[in-house]
Amino acid sequence: MTLALLVVDPFAGTLLLLALVWLAAKVGGEVALRLKLPTVAGELCAGLVLAGLHQAFPRFPEVGASEPVGVLANLGVIVLMFAVGLESTVPQMMRVGLPSLRVATVGVLVPMLAGLLGAHWLLPAGVPWVVDLFIGACLCATSIGISAQVLREKHAAASPEGRVIVGAAVLDDVLGLLVLVAVSGLAAAASTGGAMPWLNLARTLGLALAFLALALTLGRRTTPYLFHLASRFRGEQLLLPLGLGFAFLLAWLGNLAGLAPIVGAYAAGLILEPTHVEVLEARESHTLEALVHPLVTTLAPVFFVVMGARVDPAALFAPQTLLFAAVLAALGILGKWVAGFGAGRGFRAAVVGWGMVPRGEVGFVFVATGAQLSLGGQPLLGPELQAGIIGALLLTTLVGPVGLSWVMGRKGRGALKGVV
Repeated sequence: MTLALLVVDPFAGTLLLLALVWLAAKVGGEVALRLKLPTVAGELCAGLVLAGLHQAFPRFPEVGASEPVGVLANLGVIVLMFAVGLESTVPQMMRVGLPSLRVATVGVLVPMLAGLLGAHWLLPAGVPWVVDLFIGACLCATSIGISAQVLREKHAAASPEGRVIVGAAVLDDVLGLLVLVAVSGLAAAASTGGAMPWLNLARTLGLALAFLALALTLGRRTTPYLFHLASRFRGEQLLLPLGLGFAFLLAWLGNLAGLAPIVGAYAAGLILEPTHVEVLEARESHTLEALVHPLVTTLAPVFFVVMGARVDPAALFAPQTLLFAAVLAALGILGKWVAGFGAGRGFRAAVVGWGMVPRGEVGFVFVATGAQLSLGGQPLLGPELQAGIIGALLLTTLVGPVGLSWVMGRKGRGALKGVV
């Protein structure tokens, strides 16, 4: 008798990881809800627990390093931002354009300055000033995906404050990109003795602004004709694939322009107004928002769990790192909270400010860039600094949705329905 050898499918490991991620997301979310916290906070902590289990038991699957799971996580945040964009329109966003610009400007400058001063105070003497500047820059970007999920949970994404938060976060991404390019250029110039690359900075700004301008003007005018043409197709179930294809296309184009793909996905949802897809919606007896919702509830938790799983618990919980992270987080929270007052009259400053607090994935991009830059033959951000900054970003990511949920719940949902 011969024994047949079992052939293990390499994809089976990915299935196990996805099972862990979704189960951890639901358990974490349930614990958070029982503690009266946003589900986002529970999903982030669930990811951190998975990372800790891998460190304690090396044979336990490493969720944060999985490439296939990372792809699903990226899809989750893109679908989430597309869904958030669908809840508002360009005219509604224009009504809060100036408040969003003020909030974004203050929300970049104040946390960056506070982080620079905090790093200069906490780090040993002799650390190059460009390191302090880069650490400050890591605090300037806002993670729109986290606040957007809380706004969706509270049914307030289309409220005046909700639109200001999302609009400011989009502008924040553009300004944060420019800060990253400028500070990276300063670091490179300090390392090589070269000059500041002003031409690259101007080019990045021009591409980013051109993309947003074209998407919100030309894109909004051509979209009705494209979907009207698509309504002539005889195939069934067209609305969701066409909507997602449109979102992914703009996400890709936004990335070509130097923006994060989530900004392009949000712009796609923003310019897809209900009148543009009403023929397809009537034919399929479902709205585009209703079709996208199950994807959001399935994929968005993967993003938040994976983001928490990518944190190194051992480095994070070292006493010196915790102190550094706590001070940076406090400065970052204060800077974004102050930015809420830039919205002006007619808006609840506390809601806007807390909505700008989470850093999340955008801040992690800053840290990864700093780890790749060199200064004097050494990484600009060493492992200890990386852990401290990531800890600060995680704290703002956890505290932000909690604070936003709390200030929105103090006076009930009706407090957000005011007129601009």
